[in-house]
Amino acid sequence: MYCIKCGTQNSDDAVFCQRCGYKFDLEEETRVAVRGDKAVVPSEPIFSISPTLMFVRGGYVLTVIAAFLLVALFGMVGISWPIAVVIGVLLLLVPAYFHLRQKMVRYSLTETTIEIDKGLISRSTQNVPLRRIQDVTVSSSFIQRLLGFGDIVIDNASETGGKVILDNIDSPRKYADLLLEQMRRLDR
Repeated sequence: MYCIKCGTQNSDDAVFCQRCGYKFDLEEETRVAVRGDKAVVPSEPIFSISPTLMFVRGGYVLTVIAAFLLVALFGMVGISWPIAVVIGVLLLLVPAYFHLRQKMVRYSLTETTIEIDKGLISRSTQNVPLRRIQDVTVSSSFIQRLLGFGDIVIDNASETGGKVILDNIDSPRKYADLLLEQMRRLDR
C-alpha cells in the first residue's frame, strides 16, 4: 500500500509508514493519482542527480601530467623506469578515490520528498518531506559561477533546525526551480 502523506510503498499489513511514520487507517486503500489514461505512481523521481565530476576530471588530467613528469624525473635521477611507472600509476588512485566518492552521492526529488543517498559499503538515505521545507537557496562561489554549477541549500522545519545542502550541482537554478514547482503543486 502507498502512504498518502509521502508516497512510499509499504507492505499491505503495515500499520505505520516506514518512511514518514503516518498511521494507516486499516480500511484505507492505496491511492494512485490518475492523469488521463495512465496512473501516476507516487514514488517516481522527478529528477535524480549526482554532484558534478568537473573537478575529478581535472584531477585526472593533472595526475597524468604529474605521472609523466615523475617518470621523466626518476629516469634522469637513475631510478629504474618500471618503479617510476608503478608510482605514477599509484598517483591515479587519488582522483579515482574522489571520483568514486562523488558517484556514491545521489539526490532525488519525488512527488513528496527529497531523497539523499550516500555511501558505498554502508548506505544512508535521508528523506526530507517537501511540506517541511521552508526555504530553497541557490548558492555559488565565484569559481562555481564561472564553471556553471553551485549548491542548493534547503532549510527544513525539523526539530534540529536542519539545513540540507545539495553540493556541486550542474545548473542548480534549474533543479531549484523544479523543487519549488513541486512544492507549489503539493500546496494546491
